[in-house]
Amino acid sequence: MRIDILTLFPGMFQGPFTESIIKRAIGKGEVEIHLHDIRDYSEDKHKRVDDYPFGGGAGMVMQIGPIARVIDKLKSEREYDHIIYMSPDGQRFDQKEANRLSLSENIILLCGHYKGVDQRVRDHYITHEISIGDYVLSGGELAAAVVVDAIVRLLPGVIGDETSALTDSFQDNLLAPPVYTRPSDYNGWKVPDVLLSGNDKLIDEWREQQALERTRQLRPDLLDE
Repeated sequence: MRIDILTLFPGMFQGPFTESIIKRAIGKGEVEIHLHDIRDYSEDKHKRVDDYPFGGGAGMVMQIGPIARVIDKLKSEREYDHIIYMSPDGQRFDQKEANRLSLSENIILLCGHYKGVDQRVRDHYITHEISIGDYVLSGGELAAAVVVDAIVRLLPGVIGDETSALTDSFQDNLLAPPVYTRPSDYNGWKVPDVLLSGNDKLIDEWREQQALERTRQLRPDLLDE
């Protein structure tokens, strides 16, 4: 998989993409992540990429020109399955969407800033828009990093035990059951006996029951879906 990220602040991705699972996925060649500074595509001598909104109002708007030029360049080099704009009014990102995007070959993520991007970018380039929650961030970079992490960990060969991702919360509209490890008794707080029984059938039934109960208590809306 190849992911191209269009941003005004490429340095914001250094931490998330140089540690843990994403770092290993890049090292193993399971994913390529390319950062593109939108300012590099500005034709202004000061590398300006924003301007005042037509009609007045507070804030600045990212211009169509630099964004269009970088997208046109990338599209001339390969086909893209999705060109996604990270936006607070986009589709709510969830595990089903992460699963779907993980099957893609090439993806572009556009990170907005200021009051957003010129609407013509959204009308003529973007295939769909994603939000990670009902709140506003300073820019789309952190949201893009969240989406990349959720996608990359699903790619074959990225996680050592590939079945682990299949038992994550939300994969089947249920929250994950409780998990325990050694020691089995800590200060009198004991691990449930069934997990120490060695009976796989009983353990699976317990986990399923716990997942259902936790979902009913914490996220009953998932059961409605």
